[in-house]
Amino acid sequence: VQLQASGGGLVQAGGSLRLSCAASGRAFHTYVMGWFRQAPGKEREIVSTISWRGDRTYYANSVKGRFIMSRDNDKNTAYLQMNSLKSEDTAIYFCAAASQGVAPKWEANNYDYWGQGTLVTVSS
Repeated sequence: VQLQASGGGLVQAGGSLRLSCAASGRAFHTYVMGWFRQAPGKEREIVSTISWRGDRTYYANSVKGRFIMSRDNDKNTAYLQMNSLKSEDTAIYFCAAASQGVAPKWEANNYDYWGQGTLVTVSS
């Protein structure tokens, strides 16, 4: 499975961005998907995770109420809609796929496949 993250960029505080994660292969609809981020000098942290059907989503407290994760299994793509962005959201964002188990999956070591990351920079 290959994951391709896109949609990052430079945005002003209070603005919005939508990240996409396109997956190869036929089993996308069976994967729990997650978005993680890593800011400079910090450890990678979970942002959001979604069930394989897309009917259950879970968020880190730091983004709850501002970010929305979704997926389109027909398009083999997961999304992260980021609203009301803050400077502290600046990070490289990674998408990840877990081939076993059910959501939520909070730990990076629960995921089998990773995208290359897309940089989000929020200017204050």
